[in-house]
Amino acid sequence: MKKKLITVAIVAMAAVTSGYALYRRAHSSDAPAYRTAAVQRGNIESTVAATGTLGAVTTVQVGTQVSGQISAIYVDYNSKVKKGQLIARIDPTLQQQAVEDAQAGVARAQATLSQTKLEYDRNKLLHDQKIVTDPEFNTAQLNYQLAKANATSAQIALDKARQNLSYTSIYAPIDGIVVERDMDVGQTVAASLSAPQLFVIAKDLSQMQILATVDESDIGQIKDDQSVSFSVQAYPGQTFTGAVRQVRINSTTVNNVVNYTAVVAVGNPDGKLLPGMTATVKLLTGSASDALSVPNAALRFKPALAAGDSTSAKKRTRSAVRNVAAGTTPDSTRAVRDSTMSTLWYLDSTNALEPVRVHAGLSDGTRTQVTGNGLKEGMQIIVGANTGTAASTPATTNPLQQQSTNRRGSGGPPGSF
Repeated sequence: MKKKLITVAIVAMAAVTSGYALYRRAHSSDAPAYRTAAVQRGNIESTVAATGTLGAVTTVQVGTQVSGQISAIYVDYNSKVKKGQLIARIDPTLQQQAVEDAQAGVARAQATLSQTKLEYDRNKLLHDQKIVTDPEFNTAQLNYQLAKANATSAQIALDKARQNLSYTSIYAPIDGIVVERDMDVGQTVAASLSAPQLFVIAKDLSQMQILATVDESDIGQIKDDQSVSFSVQAYPGQTFTGAVRQVRINSTTVNNVVNYTAVVAVGNPDGKLLPGMTATVKLLTGSASDALSVPNAALRFKPALAAGDSTSAKKRTRSAVRNVAAGTTPDSTRAVRDSTMSTLWYLDSTNALEPVRVHAGLSDGTRTQVTGNGLKEGMQIIVGANTGTAASTPATTNPLQQQSTNRRGSGGPPGSF
């Protein structure tokens, strides 16, 4: 029984000793309390992200102004065409018959005109000799004028029929490439209500455009001639460039989100880019060269006491935090309270937190340009606290000691400076 009690006592002491050792190891001052990153010098760019669709700068829908059956098609998808080139034909039988009918109408009108003119000339002569009365002469004159009008109308009908006959031959309106063909030989098109679409021809695919959708919160930063970079899924890892050509003031609303369209001009000399491709766009809104920058996390960092800090370091940290909050750092009060300024933190030689007031500039989403007195390239700036070492949460107490019920005023929770 005595041996059993001794064994239990030894095991209990070993457990307590191990726990204390783990506690000391976890809170050893050798473990770094904060994560740091170096201030870097280089180029930084601020961009606005958007998506859009590639398309030709100019596209023309080719239709027909007359109805009929398509008798021939001379081009297909991807065919290159020249302006004035014959690309399709509609059966001209009906239009040819209309021309012949109009020609007959002109002949009838001309015959009537000749007859009425003879009657008019005879009645005029007799009227001048006082043989024909005024009403008889006026009737002959009216018939002659009506015959002239009918002859003019018949000629117009003939010209219209000939024009419709010419419409049975479809010609390319521009130089370009056929990107869409909607009809086949044998199909009948009806142009009574609207011109049916036969082809879509894109002009010069060596120059294209992106219609990029930009959120209303970012559209104020987009200006003409801004540089643009974009990528497409067809060529992963490859970046293409362009420039903003126009910002359209017409807005669209989708799911209560207001968007605007930025037109981006894109060169396509090698023909890699195709109409309809989805482009992931970055519009360059600002850039800075040879600038100092820090990770964005450094600007979000809020100071807290580290468990391994010495008493003097903690006092200096508390003092620095109070000074920043009160606007009494070595910088001028006016500059400190400037809404464009932020605070960076670093550790001095005594392991105490020291602030650096900086102006935050351009951001690329990862790093931000900063300027300020005392800021140097390579300087180690705090970006965060290591888990379990900084007093962003109450420090773990020694398991061998009773916890104090009054932590405030003796290294209590963060913020009780």
